[in-house]
Amino acid sequence: MTEVIERTEMLQPEPARALGALLGVPVPDLEHGAGLPLLWHWIYLIDRPAQSDLGPDGHPVRGTLPAPPGPGRRRMWAGGRVRTRGRLHSGSPATKRTSVLSVTEKQGRSGHLTFVTVGHQIAQGGQLVIDEEQDIVYREAVIVPPPAPAAAAAFVEEPAGEPPRVPPADGEWEIEVSPTLLFRFSALTYNAHRIHYDRDYCRDVEGYPGLLTHGPLQALAMAEAARAAGHGDGDGDLTFEYRLVSPLFDYQGLVVGAARGQAGAVTSARDRYGRQTAAGTLTRGVRVGEGR
Repeated sequence: MTEVIERTEMLQPEPARALGALLGVPVPDLEHGAGLPLLWHWIYLIDRPAQSDLGPDGHPVRGTLPAPPGPGRRRMWAGGRVRTRGRLHSGSPATKRTSVLSVTEKQGRSGHLTFVTVGHQIAQGGQLVIDEEQDIVYREAVIVPPPAPAAAAAFVEEPAGEPPRVPPADGEWEIEVSPTLLFRFSALTYNAHRIHYDRDYCRDVEGYPGLLTHGPLQALAMAEAARAAGHGDGDGDLTFEYRLVSPLFDYQGLVVGAARGQAGAVTSARDRYGRQTAAGTLTRGVRVGEGR
């Protein structure tokens, strides 16, 4: 029997105001009936595990879905699909049901990989509003040699020999990624994964050259770029599919954009040098639960 975790809470406007202030984007008039924008449900109905249930990397290892497939495995957010019917509204309770939809084992160049698809369904007022699938990848831990003192000292600065920057084009939005931004987004989403705020852990344990910019933050920024361009507003059925294509580190910045596509919008995220890190598509008219 498939395990299901259910959580119900009253939706309040304060988290949405906090996200709007964090990203510098307009917040709908939630107290007078406006709904939450696309993907803003990620700051609601979130897990709040006990400190004693967190593993060494900051992720929970007990009482959560998905649970890590083994000790020491590294967790990465790979992408997902969000289908909506209308909007969630503050001032009313909502219920989220979470389950693991599939688990696939593969062998990659870096070792054994476990692909997990997690399903979230959020209902409000007796109606299903959001049907979501998140793709999570677990990879094997790698042994990271200790850095030389000079390398450790340079970790907090941009690497030498910076490539030419690509200025934001018309329709693109540049976000200044800083440790403060990453920390506040982690706090807002109750995400204790140390790759987003602990430089020593990033360097010495997981071998990254900088703090990782959250995959959900990039997806949210792409959705906001689409909203600013006039896509994805209103209460009709929407589907947003996104994928993370390359790691993005704090010193590389973040530039997002949205362009009109055949059935909606095509979104993208890149670093300030032009390297793409995420992509998405926003379409209308797809019913919640199609393809399940």
